[in-house]
Parts: sequence; structure tokens; C-alpha cells
Amino acid sequence: MVVREKFEYDLKILQDKLNEIASLSVEALSDAINALETRNVEAALEIIENDERIDDLDEEINDLAILLIAKQQPVAIDLRRIIVAIKISNDIERMADFAVNIAKSTIRIGDEPLFKPIETIKKMHAIAVEMLSLSVKAYNEEDVVLAKQVAEMDDQVDDLYGQTIRELLEIMPERKELMQQLTQLMFVCRYIERTADHATNISESVLYLVKGRRYDLNA
Repeated sequence: MVVREKFEYDLKILQDKLNEIASLSVEALSDAINALETRNVEAALEIIENDERIDDLDEEINDLAILLIAKQQPVAIDLRRIIVAIKISNDIERMADFAVNIAKSTIRIGDEPLFKPIETIKKMHAIAVEMLSLSVKAYNEEDVVLAKQVAEMDDQVDDLYGQTIRELLEIMPERKELMQQLTQLMFVCRYIERTADHATNISESVLYLVKGRRYDLNA
């Protein structure tokens, strides 16, 4: 295999690993919100245990990327592809950590009935997970238009976050017996809001990959 073909082959492996870590993280986030809604502590514990595979993949991506830079000494867009893969993997790994945090909140709430259906939280969560999936699609296709659309979705999550936090804060003085649950739900909202921020970070990385300059889509 000639040098360029080997480089392209290794880049494809890097991309495949990135898609795998994204798929596992989407699954973890979806499982986490389902465990919260059903107060399924066993499912929450499983999410925490499965996070090790995501951490391992993140390390594999970083190791492969460093090896490619050291052996191939790439320049221009080839170098950006590798740097972007490292950054995106880190963002995705952080999202998986938020799934773990949601699972831990579920464990802390236990089997106590939720004070009301968490429809707004679920809606916020659905948008954030869609942002993750679409941002990775934008990366695979090097689609800057889709990347910008993903970043715009962050405003919806921010609006729902503010709305939900205000509602939970209003309930707290009236339902002091629910303090633990309401506090954990506020944490969950924060984890979801941060998940959307990291999806926006991926969109910024896509723009950097394609255009060769950095953009702040969180502004």
C-alpha cells in the first residue's frame, strides 16, 4: 500500500471510530432520559458501567490521531481533519459524561414519583440529542450549512432550559419535601443544556475543517 493510500485508510479508521463513539453517546443519552422518566435505577447503573467503552474509544481516537501526525506529518486540510477528530471526540466524550451524570441524578431520586411529567425536559433532551447526531453528520459530509443549522438549534434548548429552571425554582418554596428531586432535575437540565453546547462546538469544528478558520457559533 502506497503512503497516500495508507494515510487515507487510517483517516477512514479514525472517522469510523468517531462515528462509533457518537453512536454510543447518543444511545447513552437516550437511555439516561428513559431511566430518569421511569426511575429505573438498574438502567442508570448500566449507563454508568457502559461509559468505560466510550472513554476507551476516546483514548483510541487520540492515540491514532497523534500517531498519524507523528508518522505522516500532514499539512493543510489533512492536518485539520486529524485535529478536528481529536476535538470532536473530546466533545462527544463529555456528552457521554453528561449521560452518566443524568443516570446518577436518577439514582439519587430513586423510586420517588416525579412531581409531574418531565415533558419539557424530554423535549430539551430530544433537541440536544438530535443536535449531536446532525453535527456528526455535518462532520462526515463536511456540510457547513448543516453545521450552522445545528448551532441555531441551541437557542431552542436555551429557551427550554430557562423556562424549566424558572418553573422548578417557583415550585421549591411550596414543595420543600421535593427539594432533593427538584435539585436533581435542575442538574439534569444543566447537563442537557451543556450537551447542546458541545454539539455546537462540533459544528464550529466542522466550519474550521472546511474553511480553515475558527468561528464562534455560541455567541
